[in-house]
Order: sequence, then structure tokens, then C-alpha cells
Amino acid sequence: MSQLYPLKFQPIMKDRLWGGDKLARLFNKPSETNTTGESWELSAVKGDVSVVSNGDLKGTSLQELIDTRGAELMGKSVIDRFGNEFPILIKFIDAKQDLSIQLHPHDKLAKERHNSFGKTEMWYIMDADPGAKLIVGFNKNVEKQAYIESLENDTLLDLLNYEEVTEGDTFFINTGKIHAIGAGVMLAEIQQTSDITYRVFDFNRKDKHGNLRELHTDLAIDAIDYEKKDDFKVSYSKDSNAVNSMVDCPYFKTDYLHLSANFTQDVKARDSFTIFMCVKGEATIKNDWGTAEVKKGETVLLPASTSKIEIATSGATLLEVTI
Repeated sequence: MSQLYPLKFQPIMKDRLWGGDKLARLFNKPSETNTTGESWELSAVKGDVSVVSNGDLKGTSLQELIDTRGAELMGKSVIDRFGNEFPILIKFIDAKQDLSIQLHPHDKLAKERHNSFGKTEMWYIMDADPGAKLIVGFNKNVEKQAYIESLENDTLLDLLNYEEVTEGDTFFINTGKIHAIGAGVMLAEIQQTSDITYRVFDFNRKDKHGNLRELHTDLAIDAIDYEKKDDFKVSYSKDSNAVNSMVDCPYFKTDYLHLSANFTQDVKARDSFTIFMCVKGEATIKNDWGTAEVKKGETVLLPASTSKIEIATSGATLLEVTI
């Protein structure tokens, strides 16, 4: 049986109405269109399960690894919480146009309605055109009836909070928070494993067949957090050659590693897999059984059985994700 070396996966490309060509042009992703919006880097979503692209386990699906190597891959504590369901979905997103304005339900509502996890997520801005913005939350407390009237009167945009962004800005999007990625933003997204989205406004755009995209107005009404909150912008240290905490929530923990030299971590006590998303530069990542090279726009998964992680680099910025 093959040891669990650092695993890379074939990207799952998603064509989107709002997508562009940066994922292919900048990261060499396997896209054949100029409207590619997402690269799913690590996914166990049914119908979109990642497949190993390197080493002896090439061609093996993530779900097969979980089913056969459970706690060795995931960690006992993760298996205890999530069973054989991989709890994280990792993406790179290229928004050439504005995404629809949307939100995601919390766990209880998602379970009741869709037999799914909710969708708590975070965004790390990798690149942004001058003046590019995100929509995150409301700009004031809003009553439910006022929100409904804004949809009827086409004035929803007047109620929303806009955040201009630059590289390195990080946002935590908890469930119920209305949000949208704006045109000209490329980002790394870390989220609960869920594809449940309630779209509430799409700028009256039509798809390639001339149809308006489906809205989920009724589903969204009871899922929205109508309170104005300033809890979304993540403040974090950027110390070099150190582990800097970014987000620590019940669903995932993300740290920021800005490395200018080789770096080693003792992770014997870490009862979780480790994911590295490379957001700048390149590095060679080694565990007890092998190595994998990553460059900007690539992702690698290390098993929970790893005792030591060695990162060889002369310059790389990595997002490290664990449970």
C-alpha cells in the first residue's frame, strides 16, 4: 500500500457567466474557454470529486482515499466529526465580471432543506484591478420588509456595503451574510464542503441562451442576517518565516506563511490533514514519505499521519488550512 506523500489533484474547472481567462493564462489551468470562473482544487462534492495527479496514487479519487485510508488521511478527530465526508472545499476564483449577490444558509437550515452542510467561507485576495470591490453585508441594519421592498423596487444595491480590495486583504464570510465578488478580483477561497447558494440579485443579466438566471428569493428571506456587522475583514500578522493565524473557526483554521527561506514544522500532534494553497512564489513541500512542488495557483494535501513538514523555498506565500 502506497504511503501518503504530499498529494496534488487535477483541477476541476467551472465555466461561469462572470468568469475570465486568468486561471488558464496565469496559472496554466486546463481551461478551453475565456469564461472560466473557478478552479476547484480540492473537492469531495458529489459529482465533482478530486482525483490525484501525482505519484503512485495518480488516478485515485479523494473519496476513495477517505474510504480506504480514513483516519490516516483525515485525522481521527476529523473522522469523528465528519465521518467519511471531506469537510473542506478549496477553490481559486477569477471574476472578470461581478458575481451575483448571494448568501449561504447555516448548517441547521442547510441540513433541513438540502441535506447538506452550510457554507462558511473565507477569501484571500490574490490580485485585484484598481478600484475592484467586494460586497460584504449591509451598510445599515435592514428590516426584512425593507429588504423585500428593495427587491421589488430594484434598489437592493443601495443597501449594500462595498469594500475596495488589494492583494492580501482577507475576508471571513459567515453564513447568512449577503455578499458578492466584484469584477477584477482573483482570490483563493476556503469553505465548508457545500455548493448551496441562494442567489438574490444578478444585475438582470442573461445567460448565453438569453435566459435570466434563477433567483432564490423565497429561500433567502429566512436565511439572511439583516444586521449591519463589521466582523468580516480579517486582521492578521505577516511576519516572515513564521506561522501567522488568520482565521480560526469551527469549520477550518487558516494560517499565513510568508517564507523567504526553508521552513520546518513538527506536526506530530496535529490530528488533521494539512492543505497548502500557494498564493505567491513556489516551494517544494516534503513529508515523511515524499515531496511535491507547488507554485502560485497550486494546492497540495498532506495526510494527518504526517509527523514533520519541510518546506524548501527561496520565496513563497502559502495559506495553510487544517481542521
